[in-house]
Amino acid sequence: MTQDYENIGQKEPTWQNMGDMFAVVVERRQLSGMMVEVETGDLEVFADPLLERVFFNFLDNTWRHGGQVSRIRLSCTVQEKKMVVIYEDDGEGIPVAEKYHIFERGFGKNTGLGLFLSREILSITGITITENGEPGVGARFEITVSDGAYRVVHVVG
Repeated sequence: MTQDYENIGQKEPTWQNMGDMFAVVVERRQLSGMMVEVETGDLEVFADPLLERVFFNFLDNTWRHGGQVSRIRLSCTVQEKKMVVIYEDDGEGIPVAEKYHIFERGFGKNTGLGLFLSREILSITGITITENGEPGVGARFEITVSDGAYRVVHVVG
């Protein structure tokens, strides 16, 4: 994970299809017994190539700390000309007392780097992240992408 931190910003940002990228991460993580829903259509985001690591961290946290998770969902919605990509699970959620610290370096139950690195990876291209899930209902991460840094590509044929 330290290697990832050293690599942030080393490569030029690229357009990345959210659904395709998430499918690759889900396959690598080998989640068994969890229903995975992807509702992003042909959404592409202009971000650091380490964007994949952000979603790996989400899935890893769901697996490690979510408890009895049965559902993971990736979706998106437009709010005030910005694209909001939403990752949510139906696990234990994040305790209120921890919500304001989860993106700090060293905070957490494992290495304390996963969500810190995720925020750093996203910030390279001006993308922000918040967690606004409800304890006992599940975690919910909202990634906000500014106008011009996302596009919806319609494949013809």
